[in-house]
Amino acid sequence: MQILELQGPILQILVLQGPVLQILELQGPVLQLLEPQGPVLQMLQYRYSVVFSGETPVLQCRLLRRLRRYSVVFSGYLVGVCNGRVAVPNSLPSEEATVNLYKQNRITAMRIYDPNAATLRALNGTDIELMVDVPNRELESLNNLDAARTWVQNNILYYHPGVKFRYIAVGNEVDPNSVILVNRGYVKFVLPAMRNVQQAIEDAGLDNQIKVSTATYGGLLTPMSYPPSAGEFQSNVIEEFIRDIITFLDQNNLPMLANIYPYFAASYNMDVDLQYALFRSGPLVPDGGLMYSNLFDAMLDTHYAAQARLGGSKLEIVVSESGWPSQGDPMSPSRGDLIATLDNAGTYYKNLIEHVKQ
Repeated sequence: MQILELQGPILQILVLQGPVLQILELQGPVLQLLEPQGPVLQMLQYRYSVVFSGETPVLQCRLLRRLRRYSVVFSGYLVGVCNGRVAVPNSLPSEEATVNLYKQNRITAMRIYDPNAATLRALNGTDIELMVDVPNRELESLNNLDAARTWVQNNILYYHPGVKFRYIAVGNEVDPNSVILVNRGYVKFVLPAMRNVQQAIEDAGLDNQIKVSTATYGGLLTPMSYPPSAGEFQSNVIEEFIRDIITFLDQNNLPMLANIYPYFAASYNMDVDLQYALFRSGPLVPDGGLMYSNLFDAMLDTHYAAQARLGGSKLEIVVSESGWPSQGDPMSPSRGDLIATLDNAGTYYKNLIEHVKQ
């Protein structure tokens, strides 16, 4: 994989060996994708993401505040793309064209953020593995078992086995301390929805194929979670939210999903060495008998340590997001905006992919 840079306003993120993926300029929330001669990627205007499901890493791009944020999620070595649909009205290609793009470029995994029927129909009969989200706004309704069974029937069983479902993410980054007040209100609905969706999957005999979980993030941890072995969830997060989720996942042999963002750690803490965050030859950070050469591994192990304190020492973590923005606010002096550059984003993705393959 190599990183290229184009002249003018055109933004190009990654070029992968073989099928060549170039990311061009965002126009508002719209991302244009174009591939040159050779293995040709048809032009797409889309919000793109990357997710790794099972053994399928995926490239993710989405607009975050004023940043162009490009995320990668890992649980293996293949590359897939998350299919977001936030864009200028009438600017998106059909879902059939999108799935054809995946097939033409041998992209073998997709994440969608809600069970969009057009996407699911287009995936029928393909080998693309899918992670599908239950949006936060639907969590409350799935606290009713019959409603959860109906959701699974309409959005999973109706398309199975033609669509290869791999994960169901029941909620994303729900947090009792969220600065977004509505997000706090979802806390009490996550675990009952997970239980009901899991029950519906078990009733269908698919619990060995489709794994139910929820996507967590570093904001649930205490600020004192350093070094990694000191990782711990915030006290109210433990009591109101995460302890019972860890117990449920552990009892049902299900993974935890976690969004891991060294970028945010480097943005908010001036003591974080940028090279350490970018997988470059930064300092080695000791923790007992371990030495950490990059922030990604340290953050992931922090989550493992926090889980272990609550009885989740054997609970697998699937990294559901990671990334680095390629551009910040040029008028802002904040470190987060200053380190959000094309070079840093390219370096992070390249090194993260190579690191996961080791």
